Amino acid sequence: MPGPMYAARMASTDPRLIPLLDTSKRPEPKVLPHPLGGERYTSRDFMEREWERVWTRVWQIGCLESELTETGDFVTHEIGRESLIFARHTNGEIRGFYNVCQHRGNRLVPEERGRSGAFVCPYHGWVWQTDGELRKVQDEEDFPESPCGRLSLTPVRVETWAGFVWFNLDPDAGPLMEFLDPVARQMDTYRMQDMVRTGYTTVEVDCNWKVIQDNFSESYHIPTVHPGLKYFLDDTYQSTQFDLYERGHTRMIMVGGGPSERAHGNEELILRGLREELEGWGLDPESFRGRLGDMRAELQRQKRKLSGERGYDFSHYVDEQLTDHLHYTVFPNLAFSMKPEGCIFLRPNPHPTDPEKCLFDCWYFTLFPEGDDTSRVQQTDGVWSTSREPAAHSKGLLGEVPLGAGISEDASVFISQQQGLRSRAFGGATLAGQERRIAYYHQVIDEYLDGSRG
Repeated sequence: MPGPMYAARMASTDPRLIPLLDTSKRPEPKVLPHPLGGERYTSRDFMEREWERVWTRVWQIGCLESELTETGDFVTHEIGRESLIFARHTNGEIRGFYNVCQHRGNRLVPEERGRSGAFVCPYHGWVWQTDGELRKVQDEEDFPESPCGRLSLTPVRVETWAGFVWFNLDPDAGPLMEFLDPVARQMDTYRMQDMVRTGYTTVEVDCNWKVIQDNFSESYHIPTVHPGLKYFLDDTYQSTQFDLYERGHTRMIMVGGGPSERAHGNEELILRGLREELEGWGLDPESFRGRLGDMRAELQRQKRKLSGERGYDFSHYVDEQLTDHLHYTVFPNLAFSMKPEGCIFLRPNPHPTDPEKCLFDCWYFTLFPEGDDTSRVQQTDGVWSTSREPAAHSKGLLGEVPLGAGISEDASVFISQQQGLRSRAFGGATLAGQERRIAYYHQVIDEYLDGSRG
């Protein structure tokens, strides 16, 4: 029977116990000169080495705790060539298993989610309990020795943090919170476990997973791919803080609540770009004509002043969190774009067989005001959610289902990037200083590959 190490452990979520966010700059790990050639994105051999030495050794997200609220609730999750089951057992623990019947290897649970007291193999009807034990087999007397009591589903390490169910395919992996240090302590201030998933999309993309992770590891592309952002955030690298952490995670702090210097002389467009947020917090955009530099501080004060009466608790946020854009990457393939009222979760997962394809998850989370059961949120075209009705899962090919305006702009370059990377003319990436988060996580990948890490 799987031991307690395979059951999810709950972390404290009492906001009174969470320290305020430290936005100070730490000394960075050394980033070595690193060739980033196209073979990293196209080679099947490189893909296989990543699978064996990275994906099977790192902590990853399987599902949300909110999907497993009742006994018997289960969710399946696919990562590379493997399928996993996460289930709420009768003792309240969340368990994780490989989605493989131990009879003859059939995929045990074909559904994405559901509720059941047991898992019944659709091939020969073997019945497995939610703790992984084999309960019943067809024609039990025909076996030399009954498999019941001898066989169990292969367990997967499971822990929980921030409302997510995390897993690790390495049974000897260290604790989740050790792996997430220090970004977990920083992101705890956002209380993601209290947010609702209001956008839930997975698309297959014709590019290697690292193309997408590269994109969300730099802001150098913003002026060209997202030209409209300059009117309400400072997209210059001189004003942006980039942080690299020992375990391969990174942070970017980009100043918001005001324009970039690239928008100089465009007061009308700046006020138009910030109008919705300013008016939403009871500020008159016209009052900032001729004093655009005051907007950020006044918006911070106004959010803090009105948050309580609007059902929010912003006491655990520092001022920068009320206006600025904090963007985290968690090694190897997660990105979180954080705001005080919600976040965007971005995850490119490796394709099971093709290094030039991936499965891209784009999830939106909303922090609804306390007690708000009626507000509706539209994160992507035609998809509405409330605090009681989280978003349904939309799946398809890139371009078939909406990702939201901003992420669609990012996605517009994914395939052309992959096409260029496979060209014989591409000699390797030439990176600017503001792109060093890319260089760093590729360096960490190679440290896993050569055995010096993990």
